[in-house]
Amino acid sequence: MSNFTTTVTAFLLLGFSDTRELQILYSLLLLLIYSAGLMGNLLIVIITTFDRRLHTPMYFFLRNLSIVDACFISITIPQASVNSLVNNRAISVPGCAAQIFLLIFIAYVEITLLTVMARDHSVAICQPLLYPVIMSPRVCMQMTLTCLFTGLLYAGFHTGYTFQLSFCQSNVIHQFFCDIPSLLKISCSETFRHTLSLLGSVLVIGVGCFTFITASYISIFSSVLRFPVKEDQRKAFSTCVPHIVVVSLFLFSISYVYLKPPSDSGSIKDIIFSIFYSIIAPFLNPIIYSLRNKQIKEALRIVIKRQLFFLKE
Repeated sequence: MSNFTTTVTAFLLLGFSDTRELQILYSLLLLLIYSAGLMGNLLIVIITTFDRRLHTPMYFFLRNLSIVDACFISITIPQASVNSLVNNRAISVPGCAAQIFLLIFIAYVEITLLTVMARDHSVAICQPLLYPVIMSPRVCMQMTLTCLFTGLLYAGFHTGYTFQLSFCQSNVIHQFFCDIPSLLKISCSETFRHTLSLLGSVLVIGVGCFTFITASYISIFSSVLRFPVKEDQRKAFSTCVPHIVVVSLFLFSISYVYLKPPSDSGSIKDIIFSIFYSIIAPFLNPIIYSLRNKQIKEALRIVIKRQLFFLKE
């Protein structure tokens, strides 16, 4: 069996429509979503960087999450939009490998960061006196670097393992970006070990993070319900609810795509859930966190007032 580099030089991604007018419409819609998502996430990065009141572990992780989300939507949306605009669905094999590596890396960092944020919330509410010690700047930085380093190893392993396969039957990927389940489906090699490796690692990481996050919030809610003041309960819940929404949206959508057998991938449902974890979740994160966070909204007002003042000057 010949190697994929001699049989396939490029893959064809799924187009959004065969109608030229709709292709242009979808391209502009994607660009609009990308611009809004990128601006929202970068705005949180700017606010949490320059407002000294937000130099706390909670906003340190929120800033990192916003950076990750900005990268997340930059991996898939720009190329999908340009492909639709110029009516070109081709992506080179190295380009596909790079997209898969970055997608897995960012998705891994996202879920591990969300897990770390659950830990941060748990310590802040359940152990407030020990919070400065447990979540010191050094510990926060170590946690973040651990997420990044292990993410590089995880993404490198799965990308390299996937591209050991041969692709000699079809080069059509039933997805608007490159992902492993779609490549396993079109490979003419034996994919059982690759499928098992993917499912096993996703289960271990997904279930492990979900279990840790669930345990953290059980501890949080049991502590919050013991607060004597209702206002304190409301503040604690308002801090946790956005995180729960983000975690649920991301975990359930990505689990649906990656925990299915490759033979069942490529359906409309897969595409919809892929849009949720790769576009909708990163796009909504700044909105979800900002709407229920008074400090973010107050800092945003200050930034806007300063900009208006400088403009008047």
